[in-house]
Amino acid sequence: MYETLSSFAQTWGLGLFVVMFLVALVYALWPANSETFRKAAHQPLVDKDPLDD
Repeated sequence: MYETLSSFAQTWGLGLFVVMFLVALVYALWPANSETFRKAAHQPLVDKDPLDD
């Protein structure tokens, strides 16, 4: 039983993590998300406090 579950986790677990990595990579590099990531990257440099409004 343990050998079966271990073998399953080693083969399909690797495949699952590869698929999850590829999905995250596509999401991060998708052109429509570039503006969102640019804003997030520059947010620490903004002097305005969002609670001042």
